[in-house]
Amino acid sequence: MVEGLRFEELAPGKTFRTNARTVTEADLVNFVGVCGFFEPLFVDEEFVRGETQFGRRIVPGALTFCFAEGLSILAGLLHRTGMAFLGMELEIRKPVFVGDTIAVDIEVAEMRETAKRDRGIVTFVHRVTNQSGEQVMEYKIKRMIRRREPEEGETGRR
Repeated sequence: MVEGLRFEELAPGKTFRTNARTVTEADLVNFVGVCGFFEPLFVDEEFVRGETQFGRRIVPGALTFCFAEGLSILAGLLHRTGMAFLGMELEIRKPVFVGDTIAVDIEVAEMRETAKRDRGIVTFVHRVTNQSGEQVMEYKIKRMIRRREPEEGETGRR
């Protein structure tokens, strides 16, 4: 089984890029229905055409975030090494529309050891861009990441 990166394999400034994904009409309809996001911005073409600066329905920021996280998971960085989601700060920079293709650039921003030898805390910055290279979202996310197994005779923190 593929395993993600361990704490020791990461370093501040290290970057990764995910694959891309196009947001479809079905994605929008399914998300709105499942989550109850029945806001005119997402479901009423006439409203957004006549009453907003967008001219067409936008994709909820929550859906963009979910897709960005899915792309991050698919990148394999956290498979069997991600232990916990600890919190985040998120900014939406531009709207995402049906038909847009997004990808995520992930940068290791900060790292710290914990008192428990099997884990560390890593802060990543995720920059979500569309097909034109415009940044549509940025979020800073803290995760607990598994550390490598200590070698025989090795004890304590580094």
